[in-house]
Amino acid sequence: MKERKYITLILLHALIGIILYFFNSLSIVYAICIPAIGLYYIMKNQNKNNEVLFVSAYIVGSEVFLRMTGGSLLYESAKYEVMIFLALGMFYSGFSKNAIPYWIYLLLLLPGVFIAVETLNLETNLRKAIAFNISGPICLGIASIYCYNRKILLSQLSNILLTLALPVFSTTIYLILYAPNLKDVLMGTGSNMETSGGFGPNQVATVLGIGMFIFFSRLLLESKTKLLIIVNLVVLFNITYRGFVTFSRGGMLTGFIIIILLLVYVYFNVKTYKKIKLLGFFSFMIVALIFTWLYTSNQTGGLIDKRYSNQDAAGRVKETNLTGREEIWDSEIADFIDHPVFGIGVGKALEVRQEKYGGVIIASHSEVSRTIAEHGTLGIIALLIVLFTPFFLNLNNKQHIYMISLLLFWLLTISHSAMRIAAPAFIYSLTLLKVFIQEEPSIPKV
Repeated sequence: MKERKYITLILLHALIGIILYFFNSLSIVYAICIPAIGLYYIMKNQNKNNEVLFVSAYIVGSEVFLRMTGGSLLYESAKYEVMIFLALGMFYSGFSKNAIPYWIYLLLLLPGVFIAVETLNLETNLRKAIAFNISGPICLGIASIYCYNRKILLSQLSNILLTLALPVFSTTIYLILYAPNLKDVLMGTGSNMETSGGFGPNQVATVLGIGMFIFFSRLLLESKTKLLIIVNLVVLFNITYRGFVTFSRGGMLTGFIIIILLLVYVYFNVKTYKKIKLLGFFSFMIVALIFTWLYTSNQTGGLIDKRYSNQDAAGRVKETNLTGREEIWDSEIADFIDHPVFGIGVGKALEVRQEKYGGVIIASHSEVSRTIAEHGTLGIIALLIVLFTPFFLNLNNKQHIYMISLLLFWLLTISHSAMRIAAPAFIYSLTLLKVFIQEEPSIPKV
C-alpha cells in the first residue's frame, strides 16, 4: 500500500473517532453504511479479489466501536453480517471441497441445539438463548469453510488485517476523547468502564489487543520509510496505552503474547544478516514498551502496576487471579460430568448457574468450558477439529507467517472472553488461508 494512501486512511479513521464522539447519533449512519457499501463493493467486483474478507474484516474491527457508541443495529449483528457476506463470497467464488472438517464441526453443534429446546426453562426466550451462544461457533464454521485452503498473497492478508485494525484506531481516538483525565475516573484496580468508553472493558481490551498486534506487524514488516515508522509508532503507542488503562488484562496479555510469537517466527525464517537487524528492532521495541508502561503508571498513579500484580488499590494481593472465573469453569465441568455425551444443551449452563446462585446472571467467560458443558463429548471433538486443522493444513507452508499468532489469539480470547464478539471466529478462519509470499520480509531501520 502506498504511503500517502496509508496515512490518509489513518487520518480518516481518526476523524471518524472524533465525529462519532461529538455526534454520537451518527453511529447508526456509520453502522448502516458499512454493510451497504460493502455489499456494493462485493457485487461490483463479484469477489474476484476476496472482497468479502476485506468487508468482513472491517465489520469485525468496528463491532465493539459500534456497540460502544450505540450504533449496533442488533447486538450480534456483526456475526450475522460476516456470515452473510462470506456466504455471498462462496456464491461468487465457491469453496474447497476439502473443507469437510468444518462441515463436521457444524454438524457436531446441532445436537446441543436440539437438547436446548427440551431442557431450557419455559420462561426462557429460546431463540435469544440459543442464538447468543451458538452464533459465534457458527460464524467460525462458515468463515472457515470460505477460507479453507483459499490462495492469497501475504500482502493481501496484511491489508485484510489492516482493514480490521483501522476502526480499532477510531475506537482508540474515541476513548482518548471520552476519558482524557484518568485520575478523575480511576477508583481502584478493577476493569474500568469509564476508561473503556462506557462499555465492557473485556471486549474493548480484546479489540485493542488485536489492533496493537496488527499495527506492530505493520511496523515490523510494512514500514519502509521513516515517516511510516513514525506514524505506526504513534498509532501503536496510543492503542497500547488505551488498552492498558481499560484495566482489563486478558486482551492486552493476548496481544503481547501473539506479538512475541510473530517475532520468534520471523526471526527463525529470515536470513542470518536480517536476524541481527531484527534483534536491534526488538531491543528498540522493548525500550518503547517500557516507556509506555512508565507513562501509563504515571498517569494512573501506580494503579496499573497493582492491577498487573493482582493487587487492590491498597496494595493487598487478591485471592484469585481470575476474578472468579475458575468457579464458572468448575461449574461447567461439573455439568459435563453429569451429561458427558451430548451435554446439557446450548444456553443451559447459564440457567444452571442462575439456579445455583439465587437468580444472579453469570455468563461464561470460557468458550472451551461452555462448549464442553453444553455439547458434551461432541463439543470436545469439535474443539479438537478447530484446534488442530490449521496445523495439518499448513504443515508444509511456512509462508503463512501470521498463522500461529492468529490461532493463539483465537484460543486465548475464547478462554477469557468466550465468543461475545466476532473477532475470534473471523481471525481464526484466516489461519486456514493458503498464503504465498513474494519476497522475504524486510526489517525496518529504527
